[in-house]
Amino acid sequence: MITIQTSDENFQTVFDELLNRGKMDMEHVGGVVKTIIDEIRLEKDEALLRHITKFDRWSPPTGDELKIKADDMKKAYDELDPTLKSALHLAYDRIRAYHEKQLPRSWFDTEANGTILGQKVTPVDRAGLYIPGGKAAYPSSLLMNVIPAQVAGVETIIVCTPTPDNEPNALLLAACHLCGVSEVFKVGGASAIAAMAYGTQSIPKVDVITGPGNIFVATAKKMVFGEVNIDMIAGPSEIGVLADDSANPEHIAIDLLSQAEHDEMASSILITPSQKFADACALEIEIWLKKLPREAIARKSIEERAAIIVTKTMEEAVKLMNEIAPEHLEVATNNPFELLASIKHAGAIFLGHNTPEAIGDYVAGPNHTLPTGGTAKFYSPLGVENFMKKSSIISFSRQGIQEIGEACALIAHTEGLDAHEASVRCRLEF
Repeated sequence: MITIQTSDENFQTVFDELLNRGKMDMEHVGGVVKTIIDEIRLEKDEALLRHITKFDRWSPPTGDELKIKADDMKKAYDELDPTLKSALHLAYDRIRAYHEKQLPRSWFDTEANGTILGQKVTPVDRAGLYIPGGKAAYPSSLLMNVIPAQVAGVETIIVCTPTPDNEPNALLLAACHLCGVSEVFKVGGASAIAAMAYGTQSIPKVDVITGPGNIFVATAKKMVFGEVNIDMIAGPSEIGVLADDSANPEHIAIDLLSQAEHDEMASSILITPSQKFADACALEIEIWLKKLPREAIARKSIEERAAIIVTKTMEEAVKLMNEIAPEHLEVATNNPFELLASIKHAGAIFLGHNTPEAIGDYVAGPNHTLPTGGTAKFYSPLGVENFMKKSSIISFSRQGIQEIGEACALIAHTEGLDAHEASVRCRLEF
C-alpha cells in the first residue's frame, strides 16, 4: 500500500499512476472476444452451445435447455431462509421506491401562435441484463438491473447468467422469482453479450445491455455498442474515502477492505489531512486483513492498488478526490454536507460516519451499478433512463412557420441545401 504526502517530491508521479488505476488491457482479450462475437452472430445457437461446453463445462443438447424454468426459480424462492427472504424484499422495495422517483416524463409546450414543441419518453422494447453467476453470484446486482428496467416500463427483460457445471445459483434464482423475471438463460461471458446483441434462435435480440462482468464481458459490451446501447464500460471496483480525525480508523479500514475483497484489481484510496489518522487506519487495515476469509485477494489489492494520501488541508483532499472521481466516495467527517458542494465527481457519495459504502450495495435504494476508473466525470449510475429513450415532438401552426420560416430558409440557402430551403418556402407562399 502506498502512503504518501502531497508535499513529497514524487507525489505527482505516484498520483498520476493512481489516476490510471481503471485502465483495462482489453487488447489482449480483444481477439478472443471478437471471435466469440463473430461466431455467435453468424452461427447463433450452434456457436452458443459450443461456447457453453468449452467455458462452462456442460453440454446443453439444444438451445431450449438454456432457459431456466419458472418452477425452478419459484422453488429456490420458497426454500429461502425466511430472514434472508425478508431482507431481499426490503432491498427490492427500497430500490424500487428510489428508482420510481427517477422516472422521466413526457412534456409538451404550446406557444402563443399554436406551435407545439415537446418530448416523448418511451421505454425500449427489450432489455438484456448480464448478471455474474456461479460461485460469485450477486442477487443484489439482479435487483439493481431488473428494477429500473421494470420501472421504465420495458416489456421484455432478458437475463443471462453463467452456470458453470450447469449449477445455477439458488439465491440468484430466488431473486429472479421475486422480481418476476421469466426469461432467464444459462449463458455467460462474451457469448451472452453477443447473443443478446445479435439474437439467436433461443435468445432474443435486445435494445440495451446492462450489468457488471469481467474483462471479457466489458470488452464484448464495448464491441457491440452501436448494435445495441450499453450502460457503461465498468472496470474493477473502487472506493475513495475523505476523512478527518473525527472518523473511526477501524471503521474506515474495514470500508476500504470492503472493496479490496472484491478482487485483486480493486482499488481503495484514503485521503486525509491527518497523518495521525492515516497511520491509525493503516494499522487497522493490517489487523483486519488477517481476519478476512478472502485475505489473499484483499491483501493483493491493498498491496498493489491501495493508497493513503496525506494532504495539508481538507480542501486539498477534496480537490484530489475530484481528480480521482471514484466509483464510491465516503465522506467521513462530522459535517459532511459542508463538503458536498465541493465534490464534483463520484459515482455514489456516502455522507457521514454511519453510512458505509456497503449499505449502498444492498438496501439503501440508489443503484450500485456505478462508473469506475474516473469515468464518473462523465457517466452516471445505472438508472431508469438507461432503459428509456426520448423523441422530440415538433408541430408548427400556420402562424408559427410564417413567423420563423424565413430564418430557416435563409440558413438552408446559406448551407447550399436547396431542397431544405424549398420545403420551407413552399409553405410560406400560401
